[in-house]
Amino acid sequence: MSNPPFFHEASSAVRFWVDVDGALIGASVSSATLHYRFRPGDRGEDPLETYKTHARDIDAAVRRRVAQGSIEPVMLREFDLRAAAA
Repeated sequence: MSNPPFFHEASSAVRFWVDVDGALIGASVSSATLHYRFRPGDRGEDPLETYKTHARDIDAAVRRRVAQGSIEPVMLREFDLRAAAA
């Protein structure tokens, strides 16, 4: 069982873990990336709630990055999440 996702205030990022072929991979996505990708018109949104709402797409982006050779911790960029929508 993985640890729950949480907002890391010092880095202004949501940190979370994704099961990739039975291994838990640590990952993060910045609050700015979450905002610009998923809620560009909103103000004052909660990054952790945005992550939870879009966790399936975000976790899939981590799996794609690992499949492409990224190592832990995976730090998602806006580009990684745009690829999910394509």
